Amino acid sequence: MPRLHVPYVVEQDEDGTWLAEAALTPDIFLQGEGETREAALEDLRTSITQATAESGIPDQLVIDLP
Repeated sequence: MPRLHVPYVVEQDEDGTWLAEAALTPDIFLQGEGETREAALEDLRTSITQATAESGIPDQLVIDLP
């Protein structure tokens, strides 16, 4: 499977929860959250995997071919 390069932002909210956000396209925004930065990123990865499985990989993303 190709490796996707998706720009993302990670920050901690005022309650201490970590949030990771990415835009696959101008219309598709995804979010992950967790108790740690790593957990939020893993949740975001899961969201990206599910979204691309359902809708396909957007043409705007850079793809590394093996």
